[in-house]
Amino acid sequence: MEMSAKSNNKKDKKGPIAVNKKAFMNFEIIEKFEAGLSLLGTEVKSLRIGAVDLSGSYARIDGEQCWLCGTSINLYQQAGARPHDPARKRKLLLHKAEIRKIKIKLEQRGFTFVPLKIYFNDRGIAKIELGLARGKRQYDKRKTITERDQKRDLDRNMKKYHR
Repeated sequence: MEMSAKSNNKKDKKGPIAVNKKAFMNFEIIEKFEAGLSLLGTEVKSLRIGAVDLSGSYARIDGEQCWLCGTSINLYQQAGARPHDPARKRKLLLHKAEIRKIKIKLEQRGFTFVPLKIYFNDRGIAKIELGLARGKRQYDKRKTITERDQKRDLDRNMKKYHR
């Protein structure tokens, strides 16, 4: 009886907490990386309720460390006397070899390092998926929108015939 009570209390929420949809529209993602986040306790609690905004955020490499800038994690209501700063820089936890590899790519013209999504892994640890990206031109964006609309129309028509 006690075992079933524990499994029922477990949160079964799967999937990302926040997705940076603008990144997929404005950038062509070349390579993806997974990194851990160095967070305060109240930031983790805010993440669990989904109070995060990734729009306009980016990652930066300073020396041998990687930082997440421009991400806003809202204040936790029950934080008490010492809440966290919502707009502070947060350290990203990557291996040194990964940081060196990313740094070499970022020195090339036209590459940027953008966060794609934040999620909790199976062990309940906050992770962020980062993308090494190249900016899209305006005609590339229009082409992506056209392809998406054509696929949606095709799926809609196929659904009509599969009844």
